[in-house]
Amino acid sequence: MALALAVVGGFLVLPFLGTLRLSVTDATLLRPGSFIGLENFRDLFADPRFRTALLNSSLYVVCVVPFMMVLPLILAALLAKSGPLIGFFRTSMYLPVVMSSVVVGLIWTSLLDKRGLINESLATLKAITEPIPFLTDRWLLLFSAMVVTIWTGLGYYMVIYLSALANIDPALYEAAALDGAGTVQQFLHVTMPGVRSTMGLIGILSSVAAFRVFGEIYVLSNGTGGVGGQDLTMTMLIQLEGTGLQARTGYAAAISMVMFVVLGTLLAVQLYAQNRGDEQ
Repeated sequence: MALALAVVGGFLVLPFLGTLRLSVTDATLLRPGSFIGLENFRDLFADPRFRTALLNSSLYVVCVVPFMMVLPLILAALLAKSGPLIGFFRTSMYLPVVMSSVVVGLIWTSLLDKRGLINESLATLKAITEPIPFLTDRWLLLFSAMVVTIWTGLGYYMVIYLSALANIDPALYEAAALDGAGTVQQFLHVTMPGVRSTMGLIGILSSVAAFRVFGEIYVLSNGTGGVGGQDLTMTMLIQLEGTGLQARTGYAAAISMVMFVVLGTLLAVQLYAQNRGDEQ
């Protein structure tokens, strides 16, 4: 017990307290700084880059999480049965999970570039007259990154759902079939209620991951955060402010504390909603 508390304190509590201390100082990379109270937070909420990053990260959660909760469940339901090719399809769906972010970035950049496969294919089919600016338009870049996030996460959450589906009593499906329920009705009235708690868990995990998104937008925008930084996310802003010779570590720590509060509030709301659902 003492060892566990020491590990938690050393790897979680102490870094959190250090970040909290930094957030109320004007510390930089080269000097520890002095106490300035809440000045970093006042500057933060007046910073248009912070508002942009908060909007982008919040929009990421709203758009990505529903897909992460539903699409992997559909895949898991399709691949839960045994068959000669089921193992192949499961492996294929999980492959993006184990790919490095560099490989994923190269794949999708080659697809979405102005001279990439998608634009060239559409131009060949005479569907477009000019290349679609997937990687330069603010909203197209953001939504393209969301597609990459969903693509890379499908296999991971599918595996979690597969383990949950294995715990559903097959007799429930047999009873539903005897009552005349089709495949879709069985999915809606047997499968989804049977994995409700798992859906709540995946909602929490995917929400945290979506709000903390970094790699997808960083790679697709070549580290710029889009034209004029319009696609910056919270973690990208922390990286910009907290690294380099001109790093403002106190300011970056203040952004981290805001992220902590937002994520804590989001998790509390989701846990409350999940508990209410379980009670009903």
